[in-house]
Parts: sequence; structure tokens; C-alpha cells
Amino acid sequence: MDYELNQFGQPVGLPLQNWVAPVFPPAKVLNGWGCKVEPLSLARHSDDLWQAFSADDGRMWTYLTSGPFAEVQAFHAWLDRVSSGVDPQFYAIVDEASGKALGLAAYLRIDPAAAAIEVGWLHFSPALQGTRLATAAMVLMMKNAFELGYRRYEWKCNALNLPSRKAAQRFGFSFEGVFRQATVNRGRNRDTAWFSVLDKEWPALEEAYIQWLSPDNFDGAGRQRLALSDLTRPLLAMKDVAPPRL
Repeated sequence: MDYELNQFGQPVGLPLQNWVAPVFPPAKVLNGWGCKVEPLSLARHSDDLWQAFSADDGRMWTYLTSGPFAEVQAFHAWLDRVSSGVDPQFYAIVDEASGKALGLAAYLRIDPAAAAIEVGWLHFSPALQGTRLATAAMVLMMKNAFELGYRRYEWKCNALNLPSRKAAQRFGFSFEGVFRQATVNRGRNRDTAWFSVLDKEWPALEEAYIQWLSPDNFDGAGRQRLALSDLTRPLLAMKDVAPPRL
């Protein structure tokens, strides 16, 4: 039972023992499993990201509020603008072996008072999409958030973005529903699908991630032996059972 009754017989939430709000996430380097998640820097990451993103035909920007960029100057100006903000707090996803930045991610809607934080602004280049490195980056960011004391870790996406909805479930985020007409994006209606992981769910998820990221889970060609979704599916509090038909 996730509530108790007060003196009036009304249900109220359970008290949080020794509750202390987490700090605003410090912008620091996270690393593990051959991946580095670095605070976004125009000087360090812009050229790598432009090269990596240029391999995309434009489809990776469809559900985002920015891009694609036809010229490198416009892309650099955008990176300069977002790298200077504190919420969203942008990071570059770097391949430790090559030292190249291959993608972007951010913490946003950072609310220490509620102990809630969202991961978003996911810009994964073709070289990063579907890789062990991409999963490692998401695990590092989630691990950092829970170690800071956040209780709720969120993922939101355009409800029509089926790949993102599938990715959320693969990473162990439980589906919470769709906010209808949540916002307007590029002059079009956007319904938003909500997903979350709670702090009490993190220990089991961390074990699943560690098992999946283990070198033993990959053959000589780098192919996974056990799918991450097979490990996280039993841990979902609620599944996204009715994705949009495309």
C-alpha cells in the first residue's frame, strides 16, 4: 500500500524518511563502458558533431524543435546558445576510443524540490544510433541522477515518434500515458507520451544494464547475445501497449 490514513481517515502519501532535496546536477564528465558524457563545449565538440550529424539525411530532426542545419555556421550558433544554458543542461556523448563526439543529450525540467529530472534533447547521429555506446550514455546519465538523490527520472517524446517510445521501454521507462495537445511544434500539434523510472526501480534496472553492457554479452562482431528489452520488460510498471499506427 503506497499511502496511509491521516487523523481524518483520509488517504495521504507515505512520509519520506530523512528527506533532503537533491542538488542541481553539477555539470561534470560521466564515463564508463567506453563512453564519456561531457558537458557540451562549442570548442571541443562542434566540429565532431557537425561531421557526425551530416551523415543523417534530416530524419533525426523531425521530432525535435531545432534543425536540421544547412550550414555549419548556423549549427555552431545553435550549439553555442544551448551550451550556455543551465536547463536544459546539454552534454556531448563521446566515444572514448576515438575521442569523437557522436551525439547530444540533456537534463531538463530539473526540479530538485520535487526530486524530478528529465532526460531529453536526444540527438543521436547515425554512428551512435542503436549502439552499445548509446545505451552506456543513457545509463550513465540515469545513474548520476539517482546517485544525486532524484526520485523520478522522466522521458517524454512526441506521441507519433514510435522509435522514441520503443527506446524508452527498452531502457526500462514505464509508460504513463499521453498528454493530448500538449504543445505546438513547428506549427503542428504535438501530443506527448510520458515515461518514467522511479528511484525504487533503479537497483533492478542497474543490474539489467550491467548484465547487458558486459563484454560477454557481445560476440566478436559486436552483436548482442541478449536483448536489453528482454531484461527490462519484466521490470516495467506499465507497458506502452498501444503505440500509434504508422
